[in-house]
Amino acid sequence: MRAILTAALILTAPAALACGGDFRAFVDGLRAEAVAQGQPQPAIDRFFQGVQRDDRVIRADRSQGIFQRDFIDFSRALISQNRLQNGRAHAQRHAAAYDRAEAEFGVSRWILLSFMAFETDYGAVQGDYNTRNALVTLAHDCRRPDLFRPHVLAAITLTDRGDFDPARTQGAWAGEIGMLQMLPHDILTRGIDGDDDGHVDLKGSAPDAILSGANMLRGLGWRADEPWLQEIVVPDTLDWAQTGLETTRPVADWAADGLRARDGELLRPDLPASVLLPMGRRGPAFLAYPNFSVLFEWNRSLTYVTTAAYFATRLAGAPVYDAGTPDPGLTPDQMSTLQQRLQARGHDVGGVDGILGAMTRRAVQAEQARLGLPADAWPTRDLLNRL
Repeated sequence: MRAILTAALILTAPAALACGGDFRAFVDGLRAEAVAQGQPQPAIDRFFQGVQRDDRVIRADRSQGIFQRDFIDFSRALISQNRLQNGRAHAQRHAAAYDRAEAEFGVSRWILLSFMAFETDYGAVQGDYNTRNALVTLAHDCRRPDLFRPHVLAAITLTDRGDFDPARTQGAWAGEIGMLQMLPHDILTRGIDGDDDGHVDLKGSAPDAILSGANMLRGLGWRADEPWLQEIVVPDTLDWAQTGLETTRPVADWAADGLRARDGELLRPDLPASVLLPMGRRGPAFLAYPNFSVLFEWNRSLTYVTTAAYFATRLAGAPVYDAGTPDPGLTPDQMSTLQQRLQARGHDVGGVDGILGAMTRRAVQAEQARLGLPADAWPTRDLLNRL
């Protein structure tokens, strides 16, 4: 379900190894690159034996329509009482690993559980794509070749270590492996042998998956013993143009403007935070603390990240959010039209894809301010008509 695999270390590949073109010639180029890296020849031969292009992977890469859904729709689809119960049971069953993740890496068990829930239903659904074929297919495809080529080479190293079976290892269409869906280069650099069996097995070992995920999040900047998201109530007098992840202020300053926690007290008045309104000023409202931004290294979709962060707070005991009465959003076709009109006014929306991403939100907020509308970054039919 990860929209963009930013947890990967993106390396620059040699210009000679171009994407597209003849698949077999491309594979020969990968072989040569692995040899030049000093990879063992037996591991290279084993890795590429029987490699095939998988057109299912390309179709999956081109059809990620789930990210066109709004926060309320998306979160209600993914969060259920069953997932909450299973998450808490998983936390109890693997308490020692989660305790260690918090003690050694400072990463909350609830965040790890939330991603494990959405990625694989706590390990139950890990994907049925041949990982080797998926990685080579995406490295050959010209949409994001430099993102996936390092993972091909990392998978060869994992093959040499006995932690990857090219013919049998399966996972998600985009090459992620295991309960927390990590990519080979991340496994190579952040993987932890949590059960001390001599291997990093993210598919079959919960301790390995939990500790590897915690190590990766810490490496991406997770700050120990700090919150990530908190539901809030915002006053009608708030300056909506200051909302959004681009504006960060001390929580104490937000409180002085009348913002308050919906349940209990504001968690950390001493920290900086942003006011997040995923569906505008009439919808749910949250304070996004610094750790929230780290989660975008796992997935670039604001809707996905907000849902995962919120679900983690639910696992920890927070109440169901107040959905409010947000203005109706746009259909994907209307969103595409809006993006075209924003582009015509000189805004960079990152492409016309019908998805309300960060760049589209910034453009919407700018146009709302220009038109004298509440600048809450939530596009409505009224804004579309005015443009």
